[in-house]
Parts: sequence; C-alpha cells; structure tokens
Amino acid sequence: MTDTLLQRIVLPVASVEDAEATCEQVLPRLRDGGGEVLAVHVVEKAGGAPDKASVEQREEWARDIFAVVEEGLAADGIDLETRILYGTDVAEAILDAADEFDASAVVFTPRGGSRWLKLLTNDTATGLVRNADRPVVVLPDEAEANG
Repeated sequence: MTDTLLQRIVLPVASVEDAEATCEQVLPRLRDGGGEVLAVHVVEKAGGAPDKASVEQREEWARDIFAVVEEGLAADGIDLETRILYGTDVAEAILDAADEFDASAVVFTPRGGSRWLKLLTNDTATGLVRNADRPVVVLPDEAEANG
C-alpha cells in the first residue's frame, strides 16, 4: 500500500526548518519506491489586512525553502516539482494543488505549537485532515518527539 500511497505526493513546507524535518522523514519512505513530489509553500494572503511582508519577500523565502527540499530529495533521484501557492486559507490552497497534481496523498510533518494555539488559530493540519478528498499522511517529527 505504501508504494501507491506515496507514488505522487504533495509535500507542504512552511519554513526552512520544516523542510529539513519533512525531507528527513519522507526521504526513506520514497527512496526505494521512487515516486513524484510536488513541494508547495503557501504565501498566505491577509484577506484585506496589510500583509506582514511583501509578496517578493515571501517568494524569496519560498525559494530558500525549496532549495532545502531540492537538496534533500532531488539528489536521491526523486522527481520533484515546486510550486508557490497563494491564498487566504492555507489548507484549501494545498488541497487545491493536490487536486490539480492528481496526488495520491498529502504528506507532512506536524509543526510545533500548543494544542490551544492550534485550536484557536484553526490549525492548517486540522483543515487538511477534515477537508481532504485523498489520504493525508502525517509523518513523525523526530526532533519534536526526541526533544
């Protein structure tokens, strides 16, 4: 089942640290079976409020994040595509990309933060799991589990 589940995945990455942790966890699972990866970073629009950083700054940050993913995955022969997404709802943007990519699954490692904060901020992970029309695979974050 792992072969088909991880055959064509969308891999959301939010920061350089997140990209490192995610690649560390997903690479061993992809290395033997190959597969295709669409790494995405969502530039969250403020929905009318002023954005904290310019679009150009956020796009540059996304390119830095993708460089980590490319270093972590492409060197092992995994087919990799990267895409910057834009939206007011991060989970919705990721799921739309998964639909366009015809992904077999959305795969990510959880981000840090308290359960209360996640509950109050409508956590992206919750939105992915609740609204997905395909499997969502949550990989362990070893640094957080061992830290």
